[in-house]
Amino acid sequence: MSAAPAEQGGPSTDLDQAAAVFTEFRPRLFGIAYRMLGSVAEAEDIVQDAWLRWQSYDRSAVRSPIAFLSTTTTRLAINAAQSARARHETYIGPWLPEPVDTSADPALGAEHGEALQFAVLVLLEQLSPTERAAYVLRESFDYPYRQIADILQTTEPAVRKLVSRARKHISNGRKTPVSPTEHRRLLAAFIDAARSGDLESLEQLFSEDVVSYSDGGGIVRASRIPVFGRSRVAKYVKAFASHFWIGVELTWLDTNGQASVLISRDNTAIAVATVTASDNGIDQVMWLMNPEKLAVISANMARQAHH
Repeated sequence: MSAAPAEQGGPSTDLDQAAAVFTEFRPRLFGIAYRMLGSVAEAEDIVQDAWLRWQSYDRSAVRSPIAFLSTTTTRLAINAAQSARARHETYIGPWLPEPVDTSADPALGAEHGEALQFAVLVLLEQLSPTERAAYVLRESFDYPYRQIADILQTTEPAVRKLVSRARKHISNGRKTPVSPTEHRRLLAAFIDAARSGDLESLEQLFSEDVVSYSDGGGIVRASRIPVFGRSRVAKYVKAFASHFWIGVELTWLDTNGQASVLISRDNTAIAVATVTASDNGIDQVMWLMNPEKLAVISANMARQAHH
């Protein structure tokens, strides 16, 4: 028996409608999953799973598609975060989130971008997946406590406790950040001093307890332990100045809602460098060097080069 033609309201019309609804909410779903997991590929997998469930569900029984899709995505992301935690424990060297180019995807950072920044995502990683979900839904997307309770299958007072605990963890783990303009100025000054190996300038830029994290994932050469302290980090950055910066091109990017520098050689991304800074100066230097985490940004570069 052939399917009813689309104009007669047959199955394909229904599926087209389901796809249109899903497409409208897709950026939100990706935003939830990415903030929960810090990985573009894993977030895309979650969104794909949510689509398959939406596609096969009895949609006539769904009163609010966005509530259904947010719930499905969040619960899938909680499950994925539990298995990701075990993988991150065996990860070689410091684990940093995969950078996302928010200048290419402004929708991702549009809603309360703070919970997208590297420093916050690293701190979120230390929370339980349920605490993380409560924080992301509340702080990034402004979901009412009642709705978060439904999504997490718990009570409203329990959700308020989860969010409060997560907020406390985030505020204890970071100093008050500087303005975006000052952040960009400090990052530019750091890159200049790093390229020239200027020890004195580096030390002046850093706070006393600065930390440098390099995420190479065991695939490329990178420090496998964080480097702590003003003088140590300055010496560490100076030590590789003579060879690391040879023949590189620098491109300013907006990644995870903050200024970053893409370092490439021969049209291949080799690192994304960024910093977090407070009134004391630069508190953290982050080198994202794992080629798997730079793949999406590299692909964007290649596309732009062809246009």
